[in-house]
Amino acid sequence: MKKNIAIIMGGYSSEYAISLKSGNVVYQYLDKEKFQAYRIHIAREKWVYIDDQGQEYPVNKHDFTIAPEGSTIQFDCVFNAIHGSPGEDGFMQAYFELLRIPQTSCDHYQAALTFNKRDLLSVLKPYGIKCADSYYLNKGEEIDAEAIIAKVGLPCFVKANRAGSSFGVSKVFKLEELNDAIETAYKEDDEVLIESFLDGIEVSVGVIRYQGKTKVLPITEIVSENDFFDYEAKYEGKSQEITPARISKVQEEKVGKVAKQVYEILKMKGYSRSEFIFVGDEPFMLEMNTTPGLTEESILPQQAGVAGISLAELFESAIIDALA
Repeated sequence: MKKNIAIIMGGYSSEYAISLKSGNVVYQYLDKEKFQAYRIHIAREKWVYIDDQGQEYPVNKHDFTIAPEGSTIQFDCVFNAIHGSPGEDGFMQAYFELLRIPQTSCDHYQAALTFNKRDLLSVLKPYGIKCADSYYLNKGEEIDAEAIIAKVGLPCFVKANRAGSSFGVSKVFKLEELNDAIETAYKEDDEVLIESFLDGIEVSVGVIRYQGKTKVLPITEIVSENDFFDYEAKYEGKSQEITPARISKVQEEKVGKVAKQVYEILKMKGYSRSEFIFVGDEPFMLEMNTTPGLTEESILPQQAGVAGISLAELFESAIIDALA
């Protein structure tokens, strides 16, 4: 008997449209012989099931069921394709945990922790995970530009602490640019992370559960035409994503080991994609994404393809792991 799978997509953040693309790719490639898939759009104003004709049916939030033709459909598993809030910050994970419905991403604590860049890096530092020098700001606090630059130097990166897809990120070259960059970050979040610039090769490392084991996927090198891997570089073709990365064997082994170590330290499940910059041969961690992009062009699916894992196999594996 086919399992009923709810593919949740959309969300409450600037990543809404990107998430819809990911969710629709999952819907397209999920094996229809094994799974009965349903596209569920999650938005602030409504949660709805959308059928193949575009007809909308409300989701019962009390038990996460739908009744498109009068008969109630319950879900065996939820495939989480929401980037940003509430799919990547722990809210949906906690909701499904309360309802005892298996879901494909990590648990609610890990989602909340990894979505908060400042907290994630603070937790990992005692384990010897290297990261950039940083300065924290909360909205309403006094901005001491000279103290910030004394701590992190120039150039530096100003980031919204809890946002994805490079929304709210600026590279600052001059002291006078700092205030505007902080205001840009505050448009996405009321917490800001300011980090020193690390000059080196940037790579993205996918770590997943596949066939019951933790697997490090082939590493991707990020070469941006812009000053950094910003929204244009990620989604508008202003970058090269080279898999496997053009790095030494030593670098490959080190960053793969660190990415797997982080995955296991945090007791992760499902997919993760972590970003690193090499300073010499040493990988410095920037962040971890727990619901990474899943379109054909996205980094994690590219890495899976190089590893010989098709999109259908990648998506099915996440569901089987969640059900287990």
